[in-house]
Amino acid sequence: MSGAHIVVHYHELWLKGGNRDFFLHKLRLAMKRALEGLRVARIVQPGDRYVIELLEAGELDEALVRLSRVFGIANLAVARSLDRAETAAAADPLEPLQRAAWEEVRGEKFSTFAVRAKRSDKRFPLSVLTIEREVGGYLHDQLHAAGNPVRVDLSKPELTCRIEITPGPILIYGRRIAGAGGLPTGTAGRLTCLLSGGFDSAVAAYKMMKRGAHASFVHFWGGGADPGESSVHVARELVKRLTPWQFTSKLYLVPFEPLQREIVRLAPEKYRILLYRRLMLRIATRIALRQRSKGLITGDSLGQVASQTLQNMAAVGAATTMPIYRPLAGDDKLEIIALAEKIGTHDISAEPFHDCCPVFLPKAPALFADARELDEAEKGMDVEELVRRGLKDFKIERFRYENGKVIQAEAERKTLA
Repeated sequence: MSGAHIVVHYHELWLKGGNRDFFLHKLRLAMKRALEGLRVARIVQPGDRYVIELLEAGELDEALVRLSRVFGIANLAVARSLDRAETAAAADPLEPLQRAAWEEVRGEKFSTFAVRAKRSDKRFPLSVLTIEREVGGYLHDQLHAAGNPVRVDLSKPELTCRIEITPGPILIYGRRIAGAGGLPTGTAGRLTCLLSGGFDSAVAAYKMMKRGAHASFVHFWGGGADPGESSVHVARELVKRLTPWQFTSKLYLVPFEPLQREIVRLAPEKYRILLYRRLMLRIATRIALRQRSKGLITGDSLGQVASQTLQNMAAVGAATTMPIYRPLAGDDKLEIIALAEKIGTHDISAEPFHDCCPVFLPKAPALFADARELDEAEKGMDVEELVRRGLKDFKIERFRYENGKVIQAEAERKTLA
């Protein structure tokens, strides 16, 4: 079986100036890692794109699925590749281009089209305008002769046949596949995400991962260990779903219900939820510092629940000096759910589980607390002892994406107390 060529375009990486090579190197490594186990002949960079050459066309669909999760890719295309010797040997260098373009578009359905050429190798004897005009005219005549009364539309064509004259092969393709966008994984440093099990925090982690951050996850759980009794199984599945985007993940599982009971026993009722969150931030901060994270990620969406008013978010955030990133602050629930569906976390988060946050929920939670009020509410508790207890006995689960599958290592019990 013959091979296949995948053209990979990037966009935002061109804005990186003198650091461009660093980002492109990271993108290449990410593509190579994503394609592990597939028969890749080589990954080359002719001009301002990458070209992945597969030895087996039968692996094309799997390769496209894996590459769709590589941050930094703007779009992908499956291209016909012409060897430069073939065009050089032709009496008219346009003929091989016209034939290949016809083979590319003849099976597609469209009513308007355009031809766009890009010539990064100036040694090719024909100009961009000549290629576009002559190949476009040839396709128009062939399509009409085949009974397809298409017309040319240079502004908003339904199909664009692209011809890229690179220093290597000539690449011709008619359809682009949207990539993940963003920046290659690991280019922005490490962050630690407080993962709840609901829709929001997994989507928040994804949005920061898309900006090049590598996320670890801290999940505070209560209840039993079986599905429906505990949120652990949901958190675990969420991390498994997110791991292919960044290749490796750690999940820290912290038992939280005993600590909540202390807060319920010692603190004013209306502040319970806020004090739960402050304690979670303090514990997550210790874990984040241990793994050299540059900040924390939360799934807060402004005004979505009582604890996420501007005042309450500021009062809770005062419990840590570490930066807190809230990428969903301006998103509504419908936007968050739509993105959860897109990245595949929606159905996992929709499973029933025991969420520790609403346990002992106050009848009238505080809406506009400030840090001083919460500091005062914590005076009756030994906060440092609660943090120490939270760090005394937790588990770490490790995940890695390898050969197209997520592999989970055996869990480890740890203590940072």
